Amino acid sequence: MAQAGIHSMVGLAVRKWAPKAEWLALGIVLGNLLPDADNLAVAVATLANKSTQGLHRTFTHSLFSIVAILAVSFIVSAMTKRPRWNNLGLGLGIGVLMHILLDLLVWFNGVEILWPIPSWVNLWTNVTPPVWFDKLMLPAEFLFIALFFVMLDTLARKQKTDANYLPTLRVWTIIQAALFVVFSILVYIMTKGFMTIYGLLYLLSLGLAFGVTLRMRKTVEAVTE
Repeated sequence: MAQAGIHSMVGLAVRKWAPKAEWLALGIVLGNLLPDADNLAVAVATLANKSTQGLHRTFTHSLFSIVAILAVSFIVSAMTKRPRWNNLGLGLGIGVLMHILLDLLVWFNGVEILWPIPSWVNLWTNVTPPVWFDKLMLPAEFLFIALFFVMLDTLARKQKTDANYLPTLRVWTIIQAALFVVFSILVYIMTKGFMTIYGLLYLLSLGLAFGVTLRMRKTVEAVTE
């Protein structure tokens, strides 16, 4: 998969072209992050000594999931009479679609794009990246989340939004950068237990990215001309 931080940065970059509608831009950024939450299911299955087959790049990367998101948001919006829920669902759908397309274009594994119908699509079937590259891409998750936070910081200062949260955001950025450095070393020297420690911190970092995005929704939704 392309790193979650890359997906979130792409969502943040394109949201300025979205129509001005409450929660739409927020949904686009969150939707770009959402599909990688399937790693939580992988972690639970691993801890339970169950098979992880069919848990990654399937149900959260399916076009049918986008349809489900749109349907649920439409129903909630109609029931609450609050259009922003429909806007959020539309944004999530756009973000998930962007995530799927980016995974197909720039990574080396397939996506079951029509799950639960067998439908693996892999545009890089005959390409095998070197082992060192595969290893480096694990700690790079932390690097790109840090860069996503830097991008949020820059936008907030430019737009004069969420100023009171920026000191905290910079602490999280430093932590993510430090994790990148530490795990860039560990991935090449640890022979046992690496994925357990890494997986836990990755999931926490992914959750942090969701939380920070929600906390800085004013920055995400404000667009400076």
